[in-house]
Amino acid sequence: QVQLVESGGGLVQAGDSLRLSCAASARTFSSLALAWFRQVPGKQREFVAGLSTVNSRTYYLDSVEGRFTISRDNAKNTLYLQMNGLKPEDTAVYYCAARPTLVVREVNNYDYWGQGTQVTVSS
Repeated sequence: QVQLVESGGGLVQAGDSLRLSCAASARTFSSLALAWFRQVPGKQREFVAGLSTVNSRTYYLDSVEGRFTISRDNAKNTLYLQMNGLKPEDTAVYYCAARPTLVVREVNNYDYWGQGTQVTVSS
């Protein structure tokens, strides 16, 4: 019932910025807890950022805090990830994910996933 589609990835230079978007089809978008994960070959998918259902609190991976900002637009049913000061270590496929009610950092607790969008940061 919940469909998620990421966009906005691309190839950038170190220090550049990107804004990822995740368009959702869910009728209950405003009630969903939303998050961004990323994954590179040979590594586990890791939590990057999360947003509470009431948009009152955000959560970030330590290495991106201060550089990335997660936000949502309920009128557009869209989740965003603003990424500033990108580093080569940020290169990964980025996925948006959703679950009911509360944000958690565990990948196994998310029920809905987008297809992913590739972010590549060159040095």
